[in-house]
Amino acid sequence: MNHSTTLPKKVKIVEVGPRDGLQNEKQFVENQIKIHLINQLSAAGFANIEAAAFVSPKWVPQMAGSDVVMQGIERKPNTIYSVLVPNMQGLEKALAAKADEIVIFGAASEAFSQKNINCSIEESIARFIPVVNAAKEAGVRTRASVSCALGCPYEGDIDPAKVANVVQRMADLGCDEIDIADTIGVGTPGKVKAVFERVSQIFPIARLSGHFHDTYGQSLANIYAALEVGVSTFHSSVAGLGGCPYAKGATGNVATEDVLYLLRGLGIETNVDFEAVARIGGQISKLINRPNGSRAGRAYLAKLGE
Repeated sequence: MNHSTTLPKKVKIVEVGPRDGLQNEKQFVENQIKIHLINQLSAAGFANIEAAAFVSPKWVPQMAGSDVVMQGIERKPNTIYSVLVPNMQGLEKALAAKADEIVIFGAASEAFSQKNINCSIEESIARFIPVVNAAKEAGVRTRASVSCALGCPYEGDIDPAKVANVVQRMADLGCDEIDIADTIGVGTPGKVKAVFERVSQIFPIARLSGHFHDTYGQSLANIYAALEVGVSTFHSSVAGLGGCPYAKGATGNVATEDVLYLLRGLGIETNVDFEAVARIGGQISKLINRPNGSRAGRAYLAKLGE
């Protein structure tokens, strides 16, 4: 296994705090705060920011006003501003908002798909065919997220073959990038390697990404395991924003500051300014009145006396 010792030299971090992070906050976060947060993150050097979601405000009240947010942000050249879309209606709004990338989603678990979006995996992916085709025609990148890829709150363990099956369907749709998401944060390094080794047989590892939740404190170990098999794109959320709605009291996405600290220690380039992100994390946590979920961020701010 000596190939595992050569880690990627460069990693792309997809900052998901403004969308995946904030969407679970109970108190509505003002659009101005979201705009300011995205602008700060752009300035810190992220190449890809998940900025908004065009979903029904009935289902995700926090994402109401996504059009206002997309209009209000200062866009940096060469930065991809992504939005989540569930259907054609969402896609039309995304195109009107000039999103650079749309994000579609499907689950690796049949039970989760039924409970989460009231349809089978098969049906959920079929719904995205016209969406992806229209996005392609408009020259917009498409990313697909495979949720519950390392475990499900209803089914428990998920066979990597099931994940591969969904990845194959997303690949057939023509997706540019596919996220392997540990939605409830139950994955461990051995499982992470097994899943990525399986799915990289059908989709290039350079276009796969790891999206880990830190529910059981395994995210950084899981990222390291994914790096060892050649994954070079990871999702994270500033200040660890976003609790997991399916696991009581659980932390959500892995904190960006912690990931940056790990990668910097490994000599892996990200082009993202750790210090700037630590300060942004401290500010947003205060603004929305929640504890800062990043250990590296808190330690850095404490050192500064902030």
